[in-house]
Amino acid sequence: MNSDLALPQLQDCRRLFLRDYEIFINIGVHDFEKKGEQRVFINIDLYIPLAASTPQHDLLEEVVDYDFMRSTVANRIAQGHIHLQETLCDELAKSMLTHPKVRAVRISTMKPDVYPDCAGVGVEIFKIKEQ
Repeated sequence: MNSDLALPQLQDCRRLFLRDYEIFINIGVHDFEKKGEQRVFINIDLYIPLAASTPQHDLLEEVVDYDFMRSTVANRIAQGHIHLQETLCDELAKSMLTHPKVRAVRISTMKPDVYPDCAGVGVEIFKIKEQ
């Protein structure tokens, strides 16, 4: 169970998520990282108030579309090289929070191919929109 929904600011929310979204992106600070793309996994949780996301007519326009998460990631990737996973998470979180229905976001990124002796290295950020 995700404990974020226990936070008072999120108790009236539903959580939308995108899990293990595998992308290839130009990311890294080392010279060898700047010569090609690296595999990155992205996980996104969006917290949407039930009042703003409970469909009355079973229509896509009444909710936050999953495509919003994917297109936000694609838009950032299209901007070119990024040095740090921290920057990527921060920029994605900021973009996600621009959606009028999104109250909070949790984003993690993981580079699975950095070290041979672990599943990956990554970063996670959690932000609640200022009221």
